[in-house]
Amino acid sequence: MNTRSTKGFTLVEIMIVVVIIGLLAAMAIPAFQKVRQSSQDKAVTNNVRQLSAASEQYFLENGVTTVVSTNLIGATAYVKTLNTVAQESYPTNYTQGVTITVSSIAGVRTVTYAP
Repeated sequence: MNTRSTKGFTLVEIMIVVVIIGLLAAMAIPAFQKVRQSSQDKAVTNNVRQLSAASEQYFLENGVTTVVSTNLIGATAYVKTLNTVAQESYPTNYTQGVTITVSSIAGVRTVTYAP
């Protein structure tokens, strides 16, 4: 008489499930990173557009061609808050007609924006 239980999974079945999960993760992680990078770049570009519009408004109202970012960002300024999404660093000065470059996005990327 054989008293061996037939309940549960065999070692081979468990290993096949682990391999399948590993393959799915290997395919999903690069896709997730690409979407995350694209989302960060779009958020940074949107921030730069807001800063560009604020600086243009400042130029028109004050008759100047250069503005410091502290005049643009604040509770009573043109841009209420500037939220960073990937530890990026924004310029401190904005000059009329000059391309805006944001560097160190996630430590490796740069976005430029021509107003």
